[in-house]
Amino acid sequence: MLDKLDGLDGLDEFCAEVLAEHGCASVSLAVAERDELVLTRAYGLADVAEQRPATPQTVYGLASITKAFTAVAVCLASDEGLLDLDAPIPGSYRWTAPTPRQLLQHRGGFPAFYNFHYGAGPVPIDIGRYRTLLREPGTAFEYSNIGYQELGNLLEAATGQGLGEYLRERVAEPLGLTSFGYGSTYPGTAPVARRYSTGGRAYDVCHSSHPAPGAGWATAGDIALFARAAVRLLKPGTAAAAYDAVPFDERLGYGFGRIVSRGAGPLLRSHGGGMGGVSAMMIEIPERELSVAVLANSTDKATRDAVVGRLMGTLAPGFHTHQVYPAPEQPHPLELAPGAWAGEVSTAEGDIPLWIEILTDGQVTIRLGGGPAVTVPATASPRCDLRAGAALQLPTADARVNSPDFALELRAEQGQLVGRAIAFKNGDREGLLGAYLVHACALRPR
Repeated sequence: MLDKLDGLDGLDEFCAEVLAEHGCASVSLAVAERDELVLTRAYGLADVAEQRPATPQTVYGLASITKAFTAVAVCLASDEGLLDLDAPIPGSYRWTAPTPRQLLQHRGGFPAFYNFHYGAGPVPIDIGRYRTLLREPGTAFEYSNIGYQELGNLLEAATGQGLGEYLRERVAEPLGLTSFGYGSTYPGTAPVARRYSTGGRAYDVCHSSHPAPGAGWATAGDIALFARAAVRLLKPGTAAAAYDAVPFDERLGYGFGRIVSRGAGPLLRSHGGGMGGVSAMMIEIPERELSVAVLANSTDKATRDAVVGRLMGTLAPGFHTHQVYPAPEQPHPLELAPGAWAGEVSTAEGDIPLWIEILTDGQVTIRLGGGPAVTVPATASPRCDLRAGAALQLPTADARVNSPDFALELRAEQGQLVGRAIAFKNGDREGLLGAYLVHACALRPR
């Protein structure tokens, strides 16, 4: 049994210490070897107010691990001739419409996006307002919930079933994943881990306009089994395509709902998940016929990452975090010449005036709409000639819901500064997560 291997001694003490150190309510973990669960553990409280302990039977939210389920479902429908992975999806776009294959690999041209709504009532932000291509499909990687929601919509149209029903009947039941559920709330009868913010505040029910990429639920044990077994549902050619990951940095590529490691260390296929009150990780180690799942009920990913590191350090010698976590872009000094620029942020409510002045000391002054001007530090990156963030409110109804911060990512192109303006909320320690809303932006010299 793996729980008796050298290196996993003291795991119970380690997990208890990590929970206390990071203020995380609970964590559940599982390891599968071939088709058998060989290690399951849970620590802490699934519900703090009720003092209900977490157990291996406790169900957790999966957040973006759901993308792996949705990807398998799309591949199944393709194998059955219900949809074509290389046929343009319906709709009118600035460029050629993206294909399901491009959407599966986050190369469909849609921007990053999320919106979460807590409690009763409809989701106040319509994803359709952001269903706009910001780059030509197939040209670059951009992780997009919009793309995976499009896949969910396409799958429902092709199969005539709701996505949750199709996932249960065609993925979960054939694999024996008895805990799997899909929806804003868990539809089963198993105990569920309540979700908590970084500061320990309990979340209410969370709704979004993009369930297909993030509304799954399961135990850690079922996720560990899914990680190894899901590909067996597919035809060999489709299974191979699912793992044919297009590189998005020097260490990682993205296949169909899986990140695939490249270069040094053991080959790993993985997917993480994070949203309000959820931090999750699923990893397959093919050469050892092992898979690992770690699920926690906190927005803060520190506990998840520490437990993943402890398990993988034993199970996959040579493991490094860069094999499952995309490396953050390293900032570079701002090199744009000083000067003033004026233009607009394009929104569904119309264009909003934007004015910036690049200063001489790595600073930029930003004025948005009729609001005050603020001066903040600015940097560059491999993708952008200017990156800056400020506590400025984009004056749209969507951004006013719960996105009080503002960021710019601009590049110099044909005498303009073009790119994106983003309304978002920086973390959840002071409350619950907001939306992440990306808008096209263009500025010209003044």
